[in-house]
Amino acid sequence: MELDMREIEGKQTHDPIFIEKMKNSPSSSSRCVYVVGPLIVGAGPSGLATAACLKVKGVPSVILEGSNCIASLWQLKTYDRLCLHLPKQFCELPFMGFRTDLPTYPTKQQFIKYLEDYAKNFDIKPRFSEYVSHAEYDSTLGFWRVKSVGLKGETEYVCRWLIVATGENAEAVVPEIEGMGEFGGDIRHTSLYKSGQEFSGKRVLVVGCGNSGMEVCLDLCNHNARPSLVVRDTVHVLPREMLGKSTFGLSMWLLKWLPMRLVDRILLIVSRVMLGDTSRFGLDRPRLGPLQLKNLSGKTPVLDVGTLAKIKSGDIQVHPGIKRLKRHVVEFTNGRSENFDAIILATGYRSNVPSWLKEGEMFSKKDGLPRNPFPNGWKGASGLYAVGFTKRGILGATMDAKRIAEDIESCWKAESKHRTPFSCSLLLPLSSS
Repeated sequence: MELDMREIEGKQTHDPIFIEKMKNSPSSSSRCVYVVGPLIVGAGPSGLATAACLKVKGVPSVILEGSNCIASLWQLKTYDRLCLHLPKQFCELPFMGFRTDLPTYPTKQQFIKYLEDYAKNFDIKPRFSEYVSHAEYDSTLGFWRVKSVGLKGETEYVCRWLIVATGENAEAVVPEIEGMGEFGGDIRHTSLYKSGQEFSGKRVLVVGCGNSGMEVCLDLCNHNARPSLVVRDTVHVLPREMLGKSTFGLSMWLLKWLPMRLVDRILLIVSRVMLGDTSRFGLDRPRLGPLQLKNLSGKTPVLDVGTLAKIKSGDIQVHPGIKRLKRHVVEFTNGRSENFDAIILATGYRSNVPSWLKEGEMFSKKDGLPRNPFPNGWKGASGLYAVGFTKRGILGATMDAKRIAEDIESCWKAESKHRTPFSCSLLLPLSSS
């Protein structure tokens, strides 16, 4: 690998030992880029929040994003009617709130606009269409080596700090169901579902009873489809608002004064009064309360936006698990069979970190999440960090982003005393393309 000494800046790269290591280090990349500050993988809300927190502290960063836009999950893989499930004040990124004229629960389009304005406000310019294929710490070099594949081919980035911001929802979970090849109708994940309009008049089975599955069923009803819902597990369904306040906001307020178990009891009593006994409609509640369950497993309660009324009226049918599929027929575990034209898999997402990050300490290879639970999963060894893996949405990501920025700032300030005046450049090529 050929190095142009005139283009290398920063204290580390003026070290002749470092330069010699780079010269002798094998690399198949056509380009190699030295990143002065942290390298962030992922330009979703978590990555943007971290970049902004770093910038406020005077630390430059580089964001690599595999898609062609920020917040690709929101822009490319969500349905049209999606709104924030929590009030906007709980979904703000650091240092910039939502416009006051926006509704309490901003729409998908309004939230995307907020994120775009956020990136513009903090002058965050991700490098798009840079899909990270491999990242590994080079103990001999003392730096992270991150390979990406983009429009210009393969690039290797060398950085002191690596921040994983690809999140818990990087790739769709598509379960294997016996007979999928025989079904003959449309089977798609919610990441490919946009609107119920194309399913008007059709019988559609939605698999999964989380917030997305419930809302997709409602959307199908509103477009004159005939949806059914597969509910395999227990689920907490809560009204989106209680006693004139958002259920989430009320929960957070009560937790300041009462133990979690008591807050759960209050939520369930009010839910029973407002929604009735959900088990009568095939929606059995877990033994643990909604907050305790969320805290232990990360499973989020469903905040009802009108789906339960459609279930009560019979517009949405509830079924148990699927045994197998046949030609436009679904056999359920209770022995019943019904005809369907399409199946929507609201089966969630998972982390893809193990597919590209090669380290065995911080992230679990099983689920791609930090081994240490919240609030201790944000920092690993050798300058490795994680943001957006707390199972607590944007609030959790914001907390981690602030911690990461503070931690890196202390190192940055110590090293900046020895850094040359020109080392503020974000990207400094080690070799020409």
